[in-house]
Amino acid sequence: MRRVAVRKLPRDPGPAGWNCLLPEPGPADPLEGNATADWLVIGAGFAGLAAAKRLSQLCPGDQVTILDAVRVGEGPAGRNSGLMIDVPHSFMSGEYGGTVEADIDETEDNRKGIEFAAAMATEYGLGNDVFVQSGKINAAASERGERHNRAYARHLEEMSEPCRTLDAKEMQALTGSRYYRSGLFAPGAATIQPAAFVRGVAAGLRSDRVAIHESSPVTELVREGDWIATTPRGRVVAPRVILAVNGHLNSFGFLPGRLVHLFTYASMTRKLTPDEVSRLGGQRSWALAPADPMGTTVRRISGVGGDRIVVRNRFTFEPSLEVDRRKIDRIARDHDQAFARRFPMLPDISMEYRWGGRLCLSRNGVQVIRELEDGLYCACCQNGLGTAKGTLAGLLSAEMANGVASPSLRRAIEAAPPKRLPPGPFARVGATAYIRWSEHMAAAEL
Repeated sequence: MRRVAVRKLPRDPGPAGWNCLLPEPGPADPLEGNATADWLVIGAGFAGLAAAKRLSQLCPGDQVTILDAVRVGEGPAGRNSGLMIDVPHSFMSGEYGGTVEADIDETEDNRKGIEFAAAMATEYGLGNDVFVQSGKINAAASERGERHNRAYARHLEEMSEPCRTLDAKEMQALTGSRYYRSGLFAPGAATIQPAAFVRGVAAGLRSDRVAIHESSPVTELVREGDWIATTPRGRVVAPRVILAVNGHLNSFGFLPGRLVHLFTYASMTRKLTPDEVSRLGGQRSWALAPADPMGTTVRRISGVGGDRIVVRNRFTFEPSLEVDRRKIDRIARDHDQAFARRFPMLPDISMEYRWGGRLCLSRNGVQVIRELEDGLYCACCQNGLGTAKGTLAGLLSAEMANGVASPSLRRAIEAAPPKRLPPGPFARVGATAYIRWSEHMAAAEL
């Protein structure tokens, strides 16, 4: 018998701003009493929803059940920047890319995830305000940023990937801001409203007869022939389980000392007035990734929730999977300064929502897509790109469990395990020092 007690749940600080823009959902349907399923998916983020969708395609007569500790859209999936990136985009590489051959494979894998997400968006009637294949712009505000973009452009050209440089006038016409010196556009990425996307996919899965129980954290996972997942008010018995919980995988007792737990932080403005929209200028919807991986991501949105601007920067190492709310308050000053530098024509804009979101990385950049034990699969460690890589991991875990081969699955199975971290205190000191040094070097892009 295999028994795992999950004694602690991660804590996501602050409101999930993207979710706050949406209408209130209907009441949750927590798991009550005993249930059985052919497949149990734990986690209703990008990975869990993609796994459930792929299972419904591969095993149309089977009962698929999803458990999540919180409401769909309130967890990490509803807290990211909403950039679904295809080309290499490694936060910890210093310049995003790696070797040409590896990055060609990674781009193919990322596109598999994006294509699957696009198909779900089409099937479930999610509009362009929720999912649009818009491409990606790496924005440069300094000579260092421009050097990053030039090097990245050469790397993309070596991969035979198209890209185009935008000059300062083009960046101002897009954003309304004179802050940026240039940008590098690559056409393959998608932009999403992340909370609307996961809530829309969850609604579609329910119409496909997938059972989704929110507010139902798994507190124990036991194998007694079948797997038994216990929640505060019920339990599910299933022969096959997919863990789609990203860094929370450590809480289930797997891969201790091998996952890097980071938080990143975002602030979203209040709704802009028509006069402020006019003063800002530029286009009504756009997204900028920073030229330096540790710089500031900026998005402008319109539609549901009104015209708003989102800034995201700063990383902290948090192996406890939680962060003190006061840290968000301290980082808020950096967000306000980043906003003021970019948008001096909007001096009186306040931030309505501020939040933190969890990332899970491995030191060697690998994901964890494998069978952990008999009938127990995982789709975890998305390396800061949960939208694309999480979707990929979910669909690959479902295909793995059903014997569906592909080059992407072969690469996942053959990948090395996540590299072990130094002992606790050394990991904290080393990770914190690396982050601070990297942010210092990226200061002009923050």
